[in-house]
Formats: sequence, structure tokens, C-alpha cells
Amino acid sequence: MSDLRFLVAWLLPLLAIYTVLTMPDYTALATLAVWWSIALLDALLPGGHTSPAPIQPAAGAAYFRTVLRLYVPLHLALIAAGAYAALRADWPAVLGIAFSVGFITGSQGITFAHELGHSKSKIDRFCAWLLMTSVCYGHFMVEHYRGHHPRAATHDDPATARFGESLYRFLPRSLWGSLVSGWRLEAQRIGQLHSSWARSPLLWSTAASLMLIVAPALYLSAPAAMKIIAYLVAQSIIAFLLLEVVNYVEHYGLQRKTVGEGTAARREPFGMMHAWNADHVVSNSMLANLQRHSDHHMHAWKPYPTLAALPGPRLPTGYAGCILLAMLPPLWFSLMHPRLQALRRSGASSASCL
Repeated sequence: MSDLRFLVAWLLPLLAIYTVLTMPDYTALATLAVWWSIALLDALLPGGHTSPAPIQPAAGAAYFRTVLRLYVPLHLALIAAGAYAALRADWPAVLGIAFSVGFITGSQGITFAHELGHSKSKIDRFCAWLLMTSVCYGHFMVEHYRGHHPRAATHDDPATARFGESLYRFLPRSLWGSLVSGWRLEAQRIGQLHSSWARSPLLWSTAASLMLIVAPALYLSAPAAMKIIAYLVAQSIIAFLLLEVVNYVEHYGLQRKTVGEGTAARREPFGMMHAWNADHVVSNSMLANLQRHSDHHMHAWKPYPTLAALPGPRLPTGYAGCILLAMLPPLWFSLMHPRLQALRRSGASSASCL
């Protein structure tokens, strides 16, 4: 049963497809109900604070890879179903549909793209690019692996939230900084390999995202095109904003120390004290163990079912609840700052970004 738990990840896109097609006027409310239910289950489910132990690397590898790959057609079907519903809906419902679709494409689509992008399989990485292209955030595929992972829990990383930084101050810095860094890193790669932009997957992904947005204007009447374009843009914005809120939560206030001085100075290696973790079984099952975040950063190539719950910094609840908490900075600070102070008192290597 611990292996089958990851199949629940398919329930959310299937449920979203059903709601946008059958009750488009109420799909946003249904999505909020699902979101808050997951947060409550994480907080209140007896025994739900601990996920099953990691499996052996070779056990069921094909099955676990298939769970991720088969999400991809569900993701694309959800976006298509949302477009079909938006075309026939009133404007308030269009925005509600975009919220519902963006919630899934952001919470699960980007999470699964993240996992597939860490694979050594070309098929998996293509699927990851496809998922990120569908939410107009292709630069994630460069910045996350070549930027965020080397720099996480440092001031050089735009996706690491600093001590005392509210979500609303973090978002502009992370959105812009990640975009600029992704393109800069891709330019460096092209220069180092003596390649060309014509062979850049980032350029092709960006062009495909733009075509996805522009295409309705070429084939539909103006009123219909406006609805589809608004839907596609809004669901993308919801999706990547959700990603950035999770980024805010994952490393808030944690900082790797600098070892040495002057030109010999270097960062300490990423350790289990440099990411916030949660082991709640409901959200971990839906998010491919993403909340076992310290182990993921320390062993980036480890498949998601093999990640361990390391005894690093602990979030007050799972990501579903923490996203809600982060939206209220005074409440977030009141819960997180005592945890950071306790880490400092214990002499842990993670230090708040004071």
C-alpha cells in the first residue's frame, strides 16, 4: 500500500477535469475545498505526520517512473478541458477555471516536472520541458538545476527566502532573479559548448509558450480568443506563483556558512539543516515526496520514493498548510522564527539570514 499511495496524485487532475467540465461556475470553490481539506488532513489525520519509509532504489523503479510519466497526458488533458470550458463560460467563471487548472498545474505539474527533470532519462527530461512549457516557465529547467541547487540557502540564490522577508517582498525578487539567472546560465552553457541559440531548449520552450498564447488569436473570433488567452495566461501565473510560494517555504531563513576567508572562501556543503522538511503522508503522496527536501538537495539524483525523512528543520505542517500560513506574514513569522532561534541555540549549521 505504501507504493500505491503515489497513485493518489492522479486524483487531483481527474477531479479538476470533472469539475471544470460539469460545474465551471463552482470549480474555484471546489478547488479551495480540496486545498483546505489537504491542509486539514496533514494537520489532523492520526498518524498522518509520518510517511512510509523509503524503498530500495531498485524496487519497482519502472512503476514509480510510470506514475510520473502518466501524469503528463492528464496534465495536458486538464489544460485542454479548461480551455474548452472557458470558451463557453462567463468571464468570472473563466477566471475560476484558470485558478482551478493553475492550482493543479502548479502544485503537481511543476512538482512532477521537477522530479522528471532530475532524471537521467531523455524521455523524462523531455516530459519535464513539456510540463514547464505549458505553464510558460521554461527557464525553471535551467535555473533550478544549474542555479538553485548549487546556490540554495545562500544570498546568491533568488529562490531562497531571507530571514524576516515576507512572501510579498520575496516574490518579485525570486521571479525576476530566477528569470535573469536562467537565461544567463543558458547563455554561459551555449558559449562553453560553442553551440548556438538555435539548439537551445530554453529558446524553443519559450517560443512554444508564446505560440500557445498567440494561437487562439489566429484561429478564433476575438471574443473567444480573449477568453482562451486570458485563461491560458492566468493558469500559468497561478501555477508559477504557487511554485515560488513553495520555494519561499522550503529554505526560509536558512543560510549555509562561508568557510575560509578572501579568495579561499567557499560555502559549506549543503546539509540536512539547510532545508525545511515535512513528512506528512497526504501531501507527500501527492507531491512525490518533495517535502523530504533536505535529502533531495543532498542527493539530487535520488528517485522520489527513495528519499528519506532526515532529522533536519521541521515545518509546522505540510506544504498545503504552509502556503496558507506564508500568505499571512505575521502568522508565518510567529511560527517560523522560534524554530530558527531554536536551531541557532542548538548550534546547528543552519543560521538565520540576519
